[in-house]
Amino acid sequence: MSIDKRPLGEPALPASADPAQAVPKATRRDFLKAGGMLSLSSLMGTAALMAQTDDAKATIEWAEHFQKNYRLMSDEEKNEARIRLERRHSAEYGRKVTVDISGAQPGVLMGYALNVRKCIGCRRCVKACVEENNQSRGSRPGERIEWIQVLRMERGEFSEERMNHGYPEGLGIQVGGNAYTPVGQVLEGQFHYTPEAVPEKDATYMPIACMQCEKPPCVKVCPVRTTYREADGPVVIDYNWCIGCRMCMGACPYWARRMNVTKPVLPKDEMNPVTHYLGNRPRMRGVVEKCHWCLQRTRQGRYPACVEVCPVGARKFGNLLDPDSEVSLILARKNVFRLKAELNTFPKFFYFYD
Repeated sequence: MSIDKRPLGEPALPASADPAQAVPKATRRDFLKAGGMLSLSSLMGTAALMAQTDDAKATIEWAEHFQKNYRLMSDEEKNEARIRLERRHSAEYGRKVTVDISGAQPGVLMGYALNVRKCIGCRRCVKACVEENNQSRGSRPGERIEWIQVLRMERGEFSEERMNHGYPEGLGIQVGGNAYTPVGQVLEGQFHYTPEAVPEKDATYMPIACMQCEKPPCVKVCPVRTTYREADGPVVIDYNWCIGCRMCMGACPYWARRMNVTKPVLPKDEMNPVTHYLGNRPRMRGVVEKCHWCLQRTRQGRYPACVEVCPVGARKFGNLLDPDSEVSLILARKNVFRLKAELNTFPKFFYFYD
């Protein structure tokens, strides 16, 4: 029994202020921590049980759910992930699917150049990209995905005849007579056009895709670090870790990322079975995807699909660290510019003209 030795008339101290009567209390953080550990233990136990099931699909899906971020995996873990994906996709699409896990090539920094005066707006690059990289090709809203956009812009000129006309008429006019001509329009053209033949008279075409920035704003804003820049240049995405928040889409100034808002539509007979883990392997609903310069090709010494299919040779690809590569020679000899250079994203996608 404790004896109260306080002076007469002094109020009693609350238990929390009296060390002798203090009792440890569980905080909200402790509760959540304990609950989290319990949940993790339960999930791990469930995963262990699922791993012993005869359902191969269930085993693979649980294994993928618990795997690390790709860039943090060991070589052994990457190989295990490759085997799981090859087994699942081969069964799903009824053909032998390969998943490449080759990493960045030493001494290589990929670069891309496009001749804007040669482009005829045929959009063959768009179609080749869709077929090569297993993009969704449905007909309903949100089901068709295209990484490459080709803008159609009208040509025009300033006319002396319209110089003194405008609205309102007279001196100090607010709207000049040449205001409504197509001259000077930048990135305000048509995204979709269906001409009878290309190139069209008085039209200029400007393809846009991921610029593979050296300082990519999309990487900075990703809350789970699922998108990052590879050592040889491309900005990639680990689809298994994407949470679909779309913050990268908002940060990209080039409109280069696409969201799978629905389940991707990829017919079995149209699926490209030669894939890369960070590239064109089939995606799932709720993840973001983008151009990666066809890693399944370029890391095997081939050109991206859009470069191979261009009928006028407007697209060039090569190693920026090799002074004799096509891209390096273009940068040294042609009139070159980068899109939105003022944003300091430092794209490795260059535009040039003769």
